[in-house]
Amino acid sequence: MSSPAPPPDVRQRLRALPSVERLAQALARSLAADAAPARHTPAEQRAAAREAIARLRAELRQQPATEATPADLLARGLDLARQRLAAQPGLIPVINATGVILHTNLGRAPLAKAALDALLAVGQGYSNLEYDLSAGERSRRDRHGEAHWQALLGCEAALVVNNCAAAVWLVLDTLARGQTALISRGELVEIGGGFRIPDIMAKSGVRLCEVGTTNRTRLSDYEAALANTPDVRLIVRVHPSNFRLLGFTERPSLAALAALARQHNLLLFEDVGSGLLADLAGCGLDDEPSPARSLAEGTDVVTFSADKLLGGPQAGIIAGRQALIARIRQNPLLRVLRADKLTYAALEATLRLYRTGQTDAIPVLAMIRQSPADLDRRARRLARSIRRQIPPGSATVTLEAGQSVIGGGCAPHVQLPTTLICLSPRHLAAEELAAHLRCGTPPIVARIVRNNIVCDPRTVLPAQERDLVAGIVRSLA
Repeated sequence: MSSPAPPPDVRQRLRALPSVERLAQALARSLAADAAPARHTPAEQRAAAREAIARLRAELRQQPATEATPADLLARGLDLARQRLAAQPGLIPVINATGVILHTNLGRAPLAKAALDALLAVGQGYSNLEYDLSAGERSRRDRHGEAHWQALLGCEAALVVNNCAAAVWLVLDTLARGQTALISRGELVEIGGGFRIPDIMAKSGVRLCEVGTTNRTRLSDYEAALANTPDVRLIVRVHPSNFRLLGFTERPSLAALAALARQHNLLLFEDVGSGLLADLAGCGLDDEPSPARSLAEGTDVVTFSADKLLGGPQAGIIAGRQALIARIRQNPLLRVLRADKLTYAALEATLRLYRTGQTDAIPVLAMIRQSPADLDRRARRLARSIRRQIPPGSATVTLEAGQSVIGGGCAPHVQLPTTLICLSPRHLAAEELAAHLRCGTPPIVARIVRNNIVCDPRTVLPAQERDLVAGIVRSLA
């Protein structure tokens, strides 16, 4: 049954309500006038205005004696709309349709279900983060997962901090502050966000001594530097993860550097970057360094990220000799850089998947290992669904061969074959359609190639496929 018509006096007041468009315009002006304007999309503002009008209408029906002028109703609607926007979370899930697996701007590695379950279990209550249940006394938080690191890396000890740049800084500050470190000119890299290895070394109080040239550094360059540079404590090796030097290049092996370090009673430290623990040689990552291999070849300490090829939460890992890790653990600034209980929970759960041979349950590894045939089947199924549901004549949907990339500063030379879904809108520019997709719920981030919107199914999680299709259909309607 339909609702009974409101009394005439209520109908009169309802007619005084501002339109959604008028309230949305007032909301936009109000937000722009703020001292620190919050960033809300036009679609979010219209949705807030629409919800505010609905609440105003309900208030007028429930309180028929209320007297309010159109100006009063506009002011009340503006207040309700702003409340609605203020209650919205700033950090929200998005659909990554770019084909960039470790997309830094989109949060890098999606977590495995086991890691999410561990986050919930530990985060919703108390935990034994720094408490030894058997002894009934305080304990170290970094004991969590240490046995896994020892088994997976062959290291004596390991430490977790909040990111890899922090791990690099902490190693340098602890092991070589006030002394000199040798590093090849070809490894003085920028690791993203404007952070450069020379700057991190300088902030750690280590004197930097560059050896060799950009493209060729020989063992003899390190030997010459040792003969002419006082107070050298450390040889530093940095994996140039986000670029490749090709052609006339040379660098000594890790084993050769380790032998040189031992000969001169120095320490060898390598930042391997991506944290590769799985065998991905069949996916084109044959030359990607792994922390386990680095330690096996004689490195004293390695650092790497947990949220790249490892597929875990954001963290920086320091692994190596027990005596050195113990010294790093005593650095008073470790407390500034330490990881929290949620990081430990997600990280330990991810490591258990490695230990039990369940690496296909780690989304990053599953994405990298997806076969071209599987991706083609997914793309064809999604394209058929999109064609059936979009308004007739709104866009052309085609498929073409393409390439996915690893991202996150890892393996820039590796391209993984995929099948792309290409949307050619008839009545919108590609940039407009991309903006509509980004402003949807959930937002969809895709690429623009030759005035087409391009979606790569490799980075679309299976549970997101229905939302991807629905978002495309809404954006074209």
